[in-house]
Amino acid sequence: MTTTDARVFTVTMANRALPLVRRIVADIVQEYPRWRELVARYELLSAGARPEWGESSDMQHVHREIESFAERIEGYRKELEQVGCQLKDAETGLVDFYGLHEGRLVCLCWRNGEDRVAHWHEVEAGFAGRQPITPEFAAAEDVE
Repeated sequence: MTTTDARVFTVTMANRALPLVRRIVADIVQEYPRWRELVARYELLSAGARPEWGESSDMQHVHREIESFAERIEGYRKELEQVGCQLKDAETGLVDFYGLHEGRLVCLCWRNGEDRVAHWHEVEAGFAGRQPITPEFAAAEDVE
């Protein structure tokens, strides 16, 4: 999804979407560590292998598991896109919704475990530029 075809949310709209987003993100956060473990295991298995030997049966099995987990995670990511938000970090369950602030596109930011969408940041700033959504920010949405 590009910013030009992004669905734009108000804070209220983003918070209304959270029950569904929470369920999808919970699945991602549960699956992601196992995917990482499998990737590490594959790397260990392949460390002593030579390319001309091809994949061992253990490597093939782990590779199939990696692909299976990756497909499920990708499916969850696509579900989030259908809602209108973007997964930014599968490990922490960080999600951005596009919003407007003072006439410019910004990101309304939520992370797994948070009660509500309570932060925002400039599109280019990312999580490091995260700021609290103030009553003034929310009130300005009603004017735009």
